[in-house]
Amino acid sequence: MSLNQLGLLQQLSRALMQPLIALPAAALAVAIGHMLQGTGMHDAATLFELTGKTIFYVLPYLFAAGVALGLSNNAGVAAMSSMLGMFIFKQLLTHWHAAFEPTILNGILFGVLAGMIHERFKNVQFPEYLQFFGGPRFAVLLTTLSSIFLSWVMIVLAPFMHQGVSFLGQEILAMGGFGIFIYGVLHRVLVAFGLHHLLNNVYWFQVGSFTDAEGMTFTGDLPRFFAGDPTAGVYMAGLYPIMMFALPAVALAIVHESREDLRPKVRKTYFTAAFVSLLTGITEPIEFAFLFAAPYLFIVHALLSGAAMWLTAELGIRHGFSFSAGAIDYVVNFHQSTKALWIIPIGVAFGLIYYVIFRFAIQKFQIPTPGRVEVSLLDDMASDLLHRVPLIIQALGGKDNIVDTQACITRLRLRVQNDKLVDRHALRMMGAAGVIRLGGGHLQVVFGTYSELIKEEMVKRLQRDPKQVWFVAPVQGRMIPIEEVPDTIFAKKLVGKGVAFYPDRGELVSPVRGFIRHVYPTMHALGIETPEGLEVLLHIGIETSSLNGAGFQAVVQEGDEVKPGQLLIKFDFNEVKKRCKSLATPMVITNSDKVASWSMAPYAPVKKGQTSVMSVVLHEHALGGVHR
Repeated sequence: MSLNQLGLLQQLSRALMQPLIALPAAALAVAIGHMLQGTGMHDAATLFELTGKTIFYVLPYLFAAGVALGLSNNAGVAAMSSMLGMFIFKQLLTHWHAAFEPTILNGILFGVLAGMIHERFKNVQFPEYLQFFGGPRFAVLLTTLSSIFLSWVMIVLAPFMHQGVSFLGQEILAMGGFGIFIYGVLHRVLVAFGLHHLLNNVYWFQVGSFTDAEGMTFTGDLPRFFAGDPTAGVYMAGLYPIMMFALPAVALAIVHESREDLRPKVRKTYFTAAFVSLLTGITEPIEFAFLFAAPYLFIVHALLSGAAMWLTAELGIRHGFSFSAGAIDYVVNFHQSTKALWIIPIGVAFGLIYYVIFRFAIQKFQIPTPGRVEVSLLDDMASDLLHRVPLIIQALGGKDNIVDTQACITRLRLRVQNDKLVDRHALRMMGAAGVIRLGGGHLQVVFGTYSELIKEEMVKRLQRDPKQVWFVAPVQGRMIPIEEVPDTIFAKKLVGKGVAFYPDRGELVSPVRGFIRHVYPTMHALGIETPEGLEVLLHIGIETSSLNGAGFQAVVQEGDEVKPGQLLIKFDFNEVKKRCKSLATPMVITNSDKVASWSMAPYAPVKKGQTSVMSVVLHEHALGGVHR
């Protein structure tokens, strides 16, 4: 499979997530109904239970609308078109007395049809006298006509499709626990690519059928579980030991193997991640902590996940969830389960196994998990996360490189013009647990539960289009606050506001696009003016002017146009370091009054010309260009 095809699958996987938003409400309604039955309030209980079951019953229609939204960048017209297609399909089923109800697979197909037609024809133009039928109206018209043909095809093929899905489910079940083991392994492997929803959709929403006492038909492991099918839940129960116990144990192992000086930060971040996994079943922040550092450990994790599912299936444990296999779903849906108490001791056992394996592997193979090397943790920047969004946009290649911005619970799902412009190192420094390229411009950036918040802020900033200037690191080394520069003039921001760096190489590069306005005779400093009128001062070291240019070589002249990453000055690193007070290198904007807001990257190691370190938004009245 090519990377481009993988990217398209990722887009479909993202679209399949939209309808799942309604499932927790359905599960809660069923649970409330169960509790009311126990208190004798039968009429109220029936109301809540019927509400929950209705949501599961209309899932095919929700999937049609949700998939269309996901494939059309949330275009309401596409969702409406998909619903029209489903209603046409339902009426044709009734007219021809077909012996089956619309399924989730039917909903997905109508969603794909509506989404693809909308994206292809939403901007079509006709002559002026026909333009009323152009644009989105033509997309709706074409979807409606296409739905007639698709409905006929599905009615003809429905018996064969049903047999195929039934065969798939029966073959897996016929394999016994080993079939469930295969599903469990594939489920965790596909999580790494964000494609697990494709697999889940088959087993959670397609395999198996159940008709309740009211005559309502439900298909798939998940709807059947909530409809009261005692055989359902086999594809979900085994995830509880992993999400509630095993992965929190991995977080504990990471904390215990962290450096003592970094442990407080790591403890705060990964104890929170462990609690989130235990409570809600959101596991990506923990899994991505070792996915890239030690892929073979992720394979071990996938095999153990399959083993947990095999064990629960063999023991006859049946449990389900509306969101994920966390403690909330475990408790809320316990009344529907079978032998669910066994999940607790099984989970404890798997937690101990995971803890021992991961601590041993981290020690034995010196795996660079968080806290063993100094990296930025997302929790470090949680308080001012939204102010870092401009730097995230820059690390993604800038506004013009971003085509589509979506998010699920734990990751940004993006499409960019050129994924080679994406700075993975900078995104990691911004707190991303992982960056995955899927080809065709499709990209995933794992920011944990902050992802949806980041996405909303990105959309606002991309639409608002403020005048921003981005800066990359001018040296290879470590970024520090300007206040830590051992010089009163810079530390108290008397020259201007900005940041500073401790270089570990003798090269200074341009942090921004602009023109060289001044090169000091001693070549230890220079000034750049950006096209927006910002005046940027770069000063190598403290008290380096006394060296009278010894050890420095400027490779640019006043008036030269420079680009980010272009070499400006070479200097003898060891000689200058020995003879000056400090190698702290400030980068400040001397006319800071032009700046309306500032965004700083985490103070951490940086790569010259690559790492995004600072972003500023200018006052509207302060815009001014460079005059050569």
